[in-house]
Amino acid sequence: MSEQARRRPPKPYRRPQKDPVRMLAFEALRAVDERDAYANLVLPPLLKKAREKGDFDARDAALATELVYGTLRRQGTYDAVISACVDRPLREVDPPVLDVLALGAHQLLGTRIPTHAAVSASVELARVVLGDGRAKFVNAVLRKISRQDLDAWVAQVAPPYDKDPEDHLAVVHSHPRWVVSALWDSLGGGRAGIEELLAADNERPEVTLVARPGRSTTEELAAATETLPGRWSPYALRMAEGGEPGAIEAVKDGRAGVQDEGSQLVAIALANAPLDGPDTRWLDGCAGPGGKAALLAALASERGAALLASEKQPHRARLVERALAGNPGPYQVIAADGTRPPWRPGSFDRVLMDVPCSGLGALRRRPEARWRRRPDDLDSFAPLQRALLTEALSAVRVGGVVGYATCSPHLAETRVVVDDVLKKVGGGELIDARPLLPDVPALGDGPDLQLWPHLHGTDAMYLALIRRTA
Repeated sequence: MSEQARRRPPKPYRRPQKDPVRMLAFEALRAVDERDAYANLVLPPLLKKAREKGDFDARDAALATELVYGTLRRQGTYDAVISACVDRPLREVDPPVLDVLALGAHQLLGTRIPTHAAVSASVELARVVLGDGRAKFVNAVLRKISRQDLDAWVAQVAPPYDKDPEDHLAVVHSHPRWVVSALWDSLGGGRAGIEELLAADNERPEVTLVARPGRSTTEELAAATETLPGRWSPYALRMAEGGEPGAIEAVKDGRAGVQDEGSQLVAIALANAPLDGPDTRWLDGCAGPGGKAALLAALASERGAALLASEKQPHRARLVERALAGNPGPYQVIAADGTRPPWRPGSFDRVLMDVPCSGLGALRRRPEARWRRRPDDLDSFAPLQRALLTEALSAVRVGGVVGYATCSPHLAETRVVVDDVLKKVGGGELIDARPLLPDVPALGDGPDLQLWPHLHGTDAMYLALIRRTA
């Protein structure tokens, strides 16, 4: 070292600066990782708290939301890129460090944030939450990542399609390999369809409103905020980006709600299914958190029918009560187990059983679910799904209709369940559900129907309609 360098005074220590947007995004990612929380439940209260403190404006909230959801959606791709830039297996990198790296990777590869700003902001975040030592590691890794754009990185880290198509699609579109395989089977093959579906899963879903019949109208909602018409449901409106549904009076009052159009279509199809005999008693056997129940109750009230909404978990039953409060027609909400129901067999004319499932149809809204689910989860859901459908068929009278619904297109949760239960129980026949939604194209080969994000702009809802014959 030269004498001049030896005499140069050391640089004064600079306290790291907290960036409230990136701090909030990091906090949300840690909650998802550490507590198995869902981002759509963690993020709103964090944003509300930040706004109340005066730290955030609308642009800050939008950036924080994009950082959280974008990072979660592209986690698989970013993990592959990060892995190519570190000298150890990712499992040996501390999870908080990985979260900072993933946030930085998303800013570099998935947003228009300038490279120098993305790197410096991520390193500053690392100094605050990890310390100076690990911040240097973050800086080195992100500088490597910044040398190429996303397309170049994907070409480097994804195996060629012709050698391993499922693994190629898993890396390119950031889905676990087993999910790629399951969705591909459900679609029935073909590269174009699966690529379009996986890409749609990584797009930000629109916020869709439902005007509950007899309580609100689409005209009222359109007058309250900037919207586009729904694609398929007569009760739906799509909100403009950045709109706040909670600020709309009809939503505050429960006369309208936030509900994906796929869920609306399931309720509409069941309500429109042809019956033999009376039509006065309806059941929603897995009603929580209450979106479909509220629409069903409103449709039932228009016909003079009453809805019984049953939900096993008491706290979710309270959500159902809140959703149905003020319904113009008769209804009742109870906390009950649909596999051991308190009602007598043959008590209902229409029954909806929207069963617990893997949620693979809602990966746009819950991107972290794709990394949290495992193939053996399907085995744990299977007995419950079959038991609930069996009890639903018992609950409906002869001539009545059961709707079996899932927010999953996985064949093991849809057609396999329906076929198995019908063979075992007997006394039921499938109704072609597709003509009940005449304006909706590409619903499948029937008689059941399957919605898709890339074809319909909805969650991948499945519905089979079964008429009780004996």
